[in-house]
Amino acid sequence: QVLLEESGGEPVQAGGSLRLSCAFSDSTFSRDCMGWFRQVTGQERENVARINNDDGRTWYADSAQGRFSIYRDSARNILYLQMNDLKPDDSARYFCAADRRWVSCPAEGRFYQHWGQGTQVTVSV
Repeated sequence: QVLLEESGGEPVQAGGSLRLSCAFSDSTFSRDCMGWFRQVTGQERENVARINNDDGRTWYADSAQGRFSIYRDSARNILYLQMNDLKPDDSARYFCAADRRWVSCPAEGRFYQHWGQGTQVTVSV
């Protein structure tokens, strides 16, 4: 079983930065799709960013474009999400997800088999 464990979420003021980490147990995911999703209680889960670990292609939600960056450290099996210029609307629980079946790394969470427990990000004004 693949284990994913997120960390790095904490309270932060608007305009600040955070870096989220996702440690994954299976080194073979270094070749596949991984992504960061976020969810506010009572709302739909949404994709923030995703990466094809094989060729390095990345995709970002419009809300994240220019402010967030997804990247990986394959040697250490860690996926990161660097978040800059945070806004109160970025407050959510952030989840790391992985799947090895896709090439174009879909944005819909239902296509990802493996999930972590999430880490909470709270942005205050």
